[in-house]
Amino acid sequence: MWERILTILRKEFRSVLRDPRMRLVILGLPVIQTLIFGYAVTLDVRHVRLAVVDHDGTPASRALVARFTGSAYFDALTHTQDDDAARRLVDSADASAILQINAGYEQNLRGGRTVPVQLLVDGADSNTARFVVNYAAQITAAANTEFVLEQVQRRTGRSVTTGRADLQPRAWFNADLESRNFYVPGIIAMLIMLVSLMLTSMAIVREKEAGTIEQIMVTPIRPVEFILGKCAPFAVIGFVNTAMVSAVALLWFHIPFRGSFALLLGGVALFLLSTLGIGLFISTVSRTQQQAMMTTFFFFFPAMLFSGFIFPIANMPVGFQWLSLVDPLRYMLVIIRGVFLKGVGFDVLWTQFAALLALGLGVMGFAVTRFHKTL
Repeated sequence: MWERILTILRKEFRSVLRDPRMRLVILGLPVIQTLIFGYAVTLDVRHVRLAVVDHDGTPASRALVARFTGSAYFDALTHTQDDDAARRLVDSADASAILQINAGYEQNLRGGRTVPVQLLVDGADSNTARFVVNYAAQITAAANTEFVLEQVQRRTGRSVTTGRADLQPRAWFNADLESRNFYVPGIIAMLIMLVSLMLTSMAIVREKEAGTIEQIMVTPIRPVEFILGKCAPFAVIGFVNTAMVSAVALLWFHIPFRGSFALLLGGVALFLLSTLGIGLFISTVSRTQQQAMMTTFFFFFPAMLFSGFIFPIANMPVGFQWLSLVDPLRYMLVIIRGVFLKGVGFDVLWTQFAALLALGLGVMGFAVTRFHKTL
């Protein structure tokens, strides 16, 4: 039995690795994608391009502008008196927001009157717009407090001391609140799923296209042995990819790793059981490699959306939350982020492992049954 499995395994390794383009896809593409996604996938909003329209031109208005441009969140793209020119910058996406200060700003402040300061934000990207409005509100509130204290000091001739609440926030596991620390481990799980699905979904259908599947099955090899020989190389490739992209995350992006690498590999093993089973099922229902590729992407993108990689599962409709329970990527994201960022152990993650084991056994068993019936 093992000799027959090893024969299929060696054949599959030679078939996959003899093509230089396939070697690039297996070994080079995950690293390249990790680097690209690591920089591109981020929700941190900094250096917002700001157009400033200051019709007042007084020390108070310039101080307010300096508070905006002196922070890490806003960069002054231009200072102009032309309202239409500033709006054209937003229309052409050259600026993300306009800070407009009307004439009489300082005079009204000194008179104790409320002065409107307009912030026009490009709301096409609602997430960025929400952050920009919150940043602007915090900066304006700080400026108001400072101006009031200065006015009181000027009128009374003495410094003013006021009590205040000192909030001391502390973020566990991601002290700098870098979204990259959250998304890069998720990218690792996503790439492992994509590569294992692509390779497995085309493994058997490639034999069908070449006309060799019948020749193989008339040999003494049994279907289970054939499947093990076909899937084992892709499992090995999955572990190699895990090590490679994890090295990129640790050495290049400096993502913290606080847990056990052995526990991570255990999670990857159960995750691969599910993804290889899904890929095997896709291969049994596809007639050509093109069909297998299209079906793989048809499955992959909904799995990514339902996993919580981009959107929190709690924010989804209840029906989609239930649907996400059969998505193996959902559980792998919890495992990989827990191991990387929190350093938690099996006592915390055992429910995720149990879910992956149940999904993997169910999917692989169904795929093997389907493969046997197809033959």
